Amino acid sequence: MTGNRKTTRVLLVDDDDDFRRIMSGELTRRGYAVAAVASGAAAVAQATEADVILLDLRLPDVDGIEVLKRLRGAEVSAGVIMLTGHGTIDTAIQAVRLGAYDYLEKPCPLDRMDMAIQKAHEHVRLVERQRVLEDSYTTGDIGPEFIGQSAALEKVRQLIARVAPTDSTTLVLGETGVGKDMVARLLHAQSRRGDRPFVVVDCAALHEHLLQSELFGHEKGAFTGADRLKHGLFEAGNTGTIFLDEVGDMSPEVQAKLLRVLETGRFRRLGGTKEIAVDVRVISATNRDLRNAITRGHFREDLFFRLAPIIIEVPPLRERREDIRALVEYFSQQCNRRYAATKRFGPAAIEVLQHYRWPGNVRELIHVVQQSMVLADGERIEPQDLPAAVTLGSTDGVAATNEELSLREAQRRYVLSVMARVGGNRAQAARILQISERNLYRLLRRYTRQSVSAEADPAS
Repeated sequence: MTGNRKTTRVLLVDDDDDFRRIMSGELTRRGYAVAAVASGAAAVAQATEADVILLDLRLPDVDGIEVLKRLRGAEVSAGVIMLTGHGTIDTAIQAVRLGAYDYLEKPCPLDRMDMAIQKAHEHVRLVERQRVLEDSYTTGDIGPEFIGQSAALEKVRQLIARVAPTDSTTLVLGETGVGKDMVARLLHAQSRRGDRPFVVVDCAALHEHLLQSELFGHEKGAFTGADRLKHGLFEAGNTGTIFLDEVGDMSPEVQAKLLRVLETGRFRRLGGTKEIAVDVRVISATNRDLRNAITRGHFREDLFFRLAPIIIEVPPLRERREDIRALVEYFSQQCNRRYAATKRFGPAAIEVLQHYRWPGNVRELIHVVQQSMVLADGERIEPQDLPAAVTLGSTDGVAATNEELSLREAQRRYVLSVMARVGGNRAQAARILQISERNLYRLLRRYTRQSVSAEADPAS
């Protein structure tokens, strides 16, 4: 226990000089970090630096009850243990009702005080853990819904509105960056569980054993390093929603345990024998082809059917290009507020953005908007302010479509306009375009060949 005490900061508040000196010395020898003060005003001033406060009821400037009220009014998180003299037990009980963790009658055996401090500190840690869980896993203000008015996006909105109240287990499919997490949050917010916890688990980011511990918790001693009981996220999300992001990356062992929870609503902590029942809505998401994964033996078919009684597919950004203008305006407004700026995207820049294929979808668009606004010199973002990967065309190597052909033409015109603006200086043009001179030379040669071919073709 000594290792834990070294991190425990104790504030001793007592106007008896001898008591403060002796008790400070004894607690310090036991490994606590002790600060001692003689007045209520000093206690309030230093309270935020303590984990546990030993507070005498009798103080020269103000009594301990008033100090306790001030500490609670200031939302000081430290655990308070009242120190009482003979005949003040009733007042000590009043203090407990006002929020003190415990009270001790002086003179108090040192071992008893030691144990009271440990318990008070553990109580503070548990309360703080609960606060963090509630702050992290409840939805609160989830922000705006999907930005845009395309038919593809409207279909997703209608599905969310119909599925959310049903409490059905739902699988959200879509490419990386399309907003699968937003679908999950909206499903939760519009459900009867909307005021309950919303727990997010990134299944791809956690090693198999760590993922099991995070999901189901573990008992003390379940494995090396498990020095205390840990509650899993299924417990934290009880009565609410758990969102399993990138569920296709789960190992077979975790898949089996998840299947059992979905079938029975029960699970065991790692190293435990007691079954724990939970009432949790499960929403999962993946960018993988789970049916293909089932064929290859990488994903359980029975788990797929449990996860996917309802499937919502989020369309990629290239299939809803009409939403790009609204998205750019929304994210640029966010950047302006963050950086106290007034920049905006010009029509030419938006046209280039609308013709890009967006392999990274909305997440990539956010990055492009932020980068362009930070690096642009003028108040209006022009094509030359966009990243080269966007202005120079598609990045996915897919066969050209009519839209990509128009993008190539837009690219050609933009490159030639930059060359004209710099008087044919290839080095300067390459810097503006953010490409190498060699790549610029190749582009110019291609445009020259295209021009010659067009002149030689009477039909062009």
